[in-house]
Amino acid sequence: MKRYLKYVMIAVFLSAATGIQPLAAKDARANAEQGEGELNVKELILDHLADSYEWHMATFGDFHLTIPLPVIVKGKTSGWHVFMSTKFHHGHDAYEGFYIAHDGEYKGKIVEKNASGEEIRPLDFSLTKNATGLIISSALLLVIVMSIANRYRKQEKSGEHKAPDGFAGFMEMFIMSVQDDIIKPCAGKNYRKFSPYLLTVFFFIFFNNIMGLLPVFPGGANVTGNIAITLVLALATFLVVNFTGTREYWKEIFNPYVPSWLKPLMIPIELVGMFTKPFALMIRLFANILAGHSIVLGLTCLIFVTVNLGTVINSSMTVVSVLLTIFISLVEILVAYIQAYVFTMLSAVFIGLAQVEPHRHAEEKH
Repeated sequence: MKRYLKYVMIAVFLSAATGIQPLAAKDARANAEQGEGELNVKELILDHLADSYEWHMATFGDFHLTIPLPVIVKGKTSGWHVFMSTKFHHGHDAYEGFYIAHDGEYKGKIVEKNASGEEIRPLDFSLTKNATGLIISSALLLVIVMSIANRYRKQEKSGEHKAPDGFAGFMEMFIMSVQDDIIKPCAGKNYRKFSPYLLTVFFFIFFNNIMGLLPVFPGGANVTGNIAITLVLALATFLVVNFTGTREYWKEIFNPYVPSWLKPLMIPIELVGMFTKPFALMIRLFANILAGHSIVLGLTCLIFVTVNLGTVINSSMTVVSVLLTIFISLVEILVAYIQAYVFTMLSAVFIGLAQVEPHRHAEEKH
C-alpha cells in the first residue's frame, strides 16, 4: 500500500509540474495561428484563468476537446431554459436567444438582447467550470475523509486499536500536524471547539489548490483563484470570529481600555479592523493562487513571443521557458500547502483573539 501511495504521489507531482505547459502551449499555438502570428499574451492568460461554460481540455488543430456543462438561465421575458453548453458551439453560436458575449461589460458571460437591442444578463444558474470543479473536489474530499473516519469507527466497534498504515496513516499524520501545529497554538484553550471548521478550511483550500495544478480532468479548475470562492471562505471566518466572540471581545471594540479622549478615535479603528482581517484573508489567497497560474502561462508564452526573433533566440528561450515553468510549477505545489496553512493559521489567530477573557479584574487581584 505504501509503495502504491508513493507512486500515486509522484505521478500527481510530475503531472502538476509538467502538465500545464503542453496544454497551454497548444492553445497558444492555435491562438497565434488564428491571429496571423501575433499572440495576445494578456488575452490568452485571462482566458485560461477565467471561468467558462464548458470544460476545455485541449485543442488539436480545429478540434476542441471539451466537456459540455449544463446551462440554466432565466430570460427576462422567455422564462427558464435548460440546455448543454454544446449548443453555443464553443461560444460562436446563439441558442434560444442566448449567447456568450465576446467583448464589453459582460465578456465571457451569457447574455441576451432586450427590446432596444441592448445586451442584458439573464438570471444565470449555470454549472460553470469552477462550480463543477468545486463540486467534484468537495465530493472527492468527502470520500477521502469519510473513508478514513469509517476506518476508525470500525476499529472502535471491534475494539481493535492499531496504528493505521498506508494512506490512512499519512492522513492521520497530516491531520494531527494541522491540529497540533496550527490550531492548538493559535485558537487558544477552546481550540477543540473550532477544530472541525479550521480543519475543513485547511483541507478544502489545500485539496482545491492541488486539483487546480493538475492539467487533466477533474483538475485544472481555478477554484481558489476565483475571488468569489475566497470571499465566501473569508466571510465564513468573519462569521465564526464575531458570532463566537466573548463579551470582553466586544467590550474591547466598543469600549476599549484607553483614555476617554482617545475612544472616539479607537472605536472606528476597531470596527474597521473587524472587516480588514477577513478582507486580507480573501485577497491573500486569491492573489497568490492567481499569480502562480499567471506566471506559468506567461513563461509558456515566451516560446511564441520570441518565435520571430530568430532560431537561436527562440530555441534558447524555449529551453528557459520549459525549465522555469517546471520550477514554478513545483513551487506552486509548495504554495498550495503554504496558502492553506496561512489561511488556517490566520483564521485560528483571529478566532483566538475573539476568545479574550476579562483581564482587568485579574490585574486588580494581583
